[in-house]
Amino acid sequence: MQTKASNSHHPQASIVAIIGGGPAGLMAAETLALQGIAVDVYDAMPSVGRKFLMAGKGGMNLTHSEDSVSFMTRYAEREPQLAPIIDQFDAAALRVWVKGLGIETYVGSSGRVFPVDMKAAPLLRAWLHRLRQQGVRFHMRHRWLGWDEQGQLRFATPDGEVCLPARAQVFALGGGSWARLGSDGAWVSLLRQRGLDVADLQPANCGFDVNWTAFFKDKFAGQPLLTVAAKVQGSGQPMRKGQFVITESGVEGSLIYALSAALRQQLHSQGKAVLELDLLPDTALEKVQAELEHPRGSRSLSSHLKSRLGLDALKMALLHECLDKTDFAQAPILAQAIKALPVVLNAARPIDEAISSAGGLRFEELDENLMALRYPGLFFAGEMLDWEAPTGGYLLTACFATAKVAATGAISWLSQNMD
Repeated sequence: MQTKASNSHHPQASIVAIIGGGPAGLMAAETLALQGIAVDVYDAMPSVGRKFLMAGKGGMNLTHSEDSVSFMTRYAEREPQLAPIIDQFDAAALRVWVKGLGIETYVGSSGRVFPVDMKAAPLLRAWLHRLRQQGVRFHMRHRWLGWDEQGQLRFATPDGEVCLPARAQVFALGGGSWARLGSDGAWVSLLRQRGLDVADLQPANCGFDVNWTAFFKDKFAGQPLLTVAAKVQGSGQPMRKGQFVITESGVEGSLIYALSAALRQQLHSQGKAVLELDLLPDTALEKVQAELEHPRGSRSLSSHLKSRLGLDALKMALLHECLDKTDFAQAPILAQAIKALPVVLNAARPIDEAISSAGGLRFEELDENLMALRYPGLFFAGEMLDWEAPTGGYLLTACFATAKVAATGAISWLSQNMD
């Protein structure tokens, strides 16, 4: 299905070399090719778009339908840098672009936008077909090694190392998660060798470790905790409703991912993070306490809580996991715990398990066209840049938009610097 290229042919001189064949690299290639510019895409993997395909296995979440003001807040402290970039290729423009590939989209109940068939493969297949028609050339199994003394790109290939020139270079090598699919973060040291400021890559949209008892993880690992709300204790942020999954090592899932940046920051500053859970977000504290104080007769406390408050076995077990036995005998303390249960997190899961990564090349190294200030003609896009966002389509949208801006910047730079 995917584009594979012979390693025996190389252009004498690319006008633009794209390093990285993920969604950002492919979007940059298309933007350039539409202007009639000769484009060569290089990727270390045998085929392009591998992480894109894997991300689509659970339903290809392309973008989000919420209003633009709310949308931009998802990028937190990098909103000032990303907002003007995403304005140039926003969620609506992305949906139009997807439709141009013959793929219809729809808005799910959560506001997320998906292809109607939920799959990534047909979209990627149609996209690669169009890119080939536009003249984009692909070079697989080309692992970027840096630059030679003349500024040419060095690649390790099955036929040995090659050095290739390019008038402009667009880097879209991804972040540091899912190394087996190509985004291994090996580029960090190469950029630092050139004196560029790269923030350490860290796991984002990731799970966290909890010291569960053997009984709890044996009985409940893999089970979803439904209809809860959570926040990072002491963060000053409001509770956020959602759900997540208990794992053998701790917790993961959409609600945890939404809080992962704040949880990671608290881990760094305090050595641990506290996830505060509201197990009954639709029931007021006063109501919870009143039900706890209701006479239960001969019923067990578990039966009482299930019948009066609807607490299921997992929520009950979580209370036992996090509280002292004496707390269950005091209705005010137990009611408070049900509404604000502290779960101590000890560490983020390894970056290679994360959906995405934080950190990367700092925006301060780049101009508004995402060109390196100290290295004219070098452009950067996607997860190589120092930003993060929760799941929900925000990651892909920013990858596409930064690629558009970087490629458009390369077009402008070339027009002013071609001999």
